[in-house]
Amino acid sequence: MLYLTDEKLNHLLTYETLVPALRDMHKVPPEVLEDMLLEQPAVAGGVDRILNRAAWQQGKALGVKLATIFPNNGKDGSDLPSIQALYVLFDGTNGSPQAVMDGTVLTWRKTAADSALGASFLARDDVEHMVMVGAGSMAPELIKAHLSVRPSLRRVSIFNRSAGRADDLVARLSTEVSGVSFSRVDDLEAAVGEADLVCCATMSQTPVVSGAWLRPGTHLDLIGAYTAEMREADDEALRRGRLFVDSRDTTIKHIGELMIPLRTGVIAESDVLADLVDLCRGEAPGRQTAEEITIFKNGGGGHLDLMTARHAITRASEEGVA
Repeated sequence: MLYLTDEKLNHLLTYETLVPALRDMHKVPPEVLEDMLLEQPAVAGGVDRILNRAAWQQGKALGVKLATIFPNNGKDGSDLPSIQALYVLFDGTNGSPQAVMDGTVLTWRKTAADSALGASFLARDDVEHMVMVGAGSMAPELIKAHLSVRPSLRRVSIFNRSAGRADDLVARLSTEVSGVSFSRVDDLEAAVGEADLVCCATMSQTPVVSGAWLRPGTHLDLIGAYTAEMREADDEALRRGRLFVDSRDTTIKHIGELMIPLRTGVIAESDVLADLVDLCRGEAPGRQTAEEITIFKNGGGGHLDLMTARHAITRASEEGVA
């Protein structure tokens, strides 16, 4: 049985190979998905959670991710990420364990690749300016993933409520990524108004991006909201944009980004035009004009963890990683 550490997964799960792999695997989606979310009040305030996320693709593979979500991590000066996890992959024909792997890196890579796959259908081919809202552990992954599918990007503006974290990320990415200009921005409205691609990865309970700020042709990528109470975009954004999701099964009735405007009548379920299965199978069009605003809700899901874990062991076999 393989044990894939964070270091090994960082090597194996490149966006240049993972995004195309997800595109192919979305054509045959898993048949069974199941989540269990437990939560407790955090000692430092807010809520801590543990998520058990399972997916089963009959005859191919099944797997379970155990993930803890402790939003206060890092606020005390520690370097612990807010999300930490383990993943266990089993053979789909006989149930034997195949691999145990670091679930934190797996989560980062699958989440970012999910958004990049959405952008490959929905963002304009000539995007140049990206605004990254949030400077947490997901931010550098999302930026690199979007760069892998839109190499036309030349400028990335980073907004974070804590300016120091944004400055740290600017410094880090400026040394890691060539050919792209990174900067911190403090006026989010002005930055979004100039952007071609806006990516949000926050844990906000209330919208941080207003639809009134979006100019024609913008692609809005929403990652952070994952509970029924959370949102990152306001009603006006959903009214103005053509709306897509990674999976109808894990978003429409589970995440506040859609549940709240559905409940208030701002949108209808029919306004969700397609998910990644539809797009990857060619059963629905993505972006159709250069002027339209597109919105992609990245809801995650056990099927994405399973696809990413399967790709990891395929890459490990190809490279002889033990």
